[in-house]
Amino acid sequence: MDNKMLGAARSALTQCMGISRKEVLLVVTDEPLRRIGYAFWEAGRRLGIESIITEITVRETHASEPPEAVAALMSAADVVMAPTSKSLSHTNARRNACARGARIATLPDITADCVRRTLVVDYRTIKKLTEKLAAIITRASMAHVTTPAGTDIKMSLRGRECHSDTGIAHKKGDFTNLPAGEAYVAPVEGTAEGVIVVDGSMSGVGLMRTLITMHVRKGFAVEFEGGKGADTIRGMVKKVGRLGTNIAELGVGTNFKARVTGHTLEDEKAIGTVHIAIGDNRSMGGNVGVPLHLDAVLLKPTLTLDGKVIMRDGKLLA
Repeated sequence: MDNKMLGAARSALTQCMGISRKEVLLVVTDEPLRRIGYAFWEAGRRLGIESIITEITVRETHASEPPEAVAALMSAADVVMAPTSKSLSHTNARRNACARGARIATLPDITADCVRRTLVVDYRTIKKLTEKLAAIITRASMAHVTTPAGTDIKMSLRGRECHSDTGIAHKKGDFTNLPAGEAYVAPVEGTAEGVIVVDGSMSGVGLMRTLITMHVRKGFAVEFEGGKGADTIRGMVKKVGRLGTNIAELGVGTNFKARVTGHTLEDEKAIGTVHIAIGDNRSMGGNVGVPLHLDAVLLKPTLTLDGKVIMRDGKLLA
């Protein structure tokens, strides 16, 4: 067993999840991330915790449900760690398990390097910054995002709460991504207007070699441009229908150890980036439920809230 990975898994279980010996740990993984899954299982075992691991077949898309038997296990566990190649974050299984009191961390498509580098940071510092930023965004009614690559989009945030993904999940029902570090909100459906030029990375595609451009009208991405990457996104959206193009999320990264590497889980947490997602937003206070959630990571963004610039060219000013 890789000692650095094992140490990082232990750090996540103790620092982020606050797990105790009286609790039951469930690790849900799949074949591509099996090695990482077993690191969490082994770390739990060495901590003296009742530890269970189950492997599911690779889901077709992010937000696809796990088998019902695994969903039942998730609801029965105290702590769930889910390093899987397709995200379980935006699933009923995850939502229902949290509603029953499980503390859950999803780690979709995480790499061994990311585990070793980003799970040992001081999440207390990240928590402080993220909660401050989330409070500012919650008070805002209108967001405007621009980038040097050409993104120029506005969306209403009126009445929507901005959430903090801090990496700290110590209370019953808490949910986090790991690595953590983002403030995220579901824009009001039907209000987004403008253009998104993806120059960082995008779920299902990876790092941008050819920029993907999404034209947004009345809250939906109505046109995709950008070679094979755009074709890939079109194909994924086609399988779930028009709601897959809903402008679902506006997020701001706050993790100072995260980098843009082509893996969405880490990319969207990188400090100095903004991400805009399409598809499902029920997990963040929205009204669209669809088995798809794709994040587009933008570089050097300027974020303006109600006319006040809180991030300029990737540097937080708030």
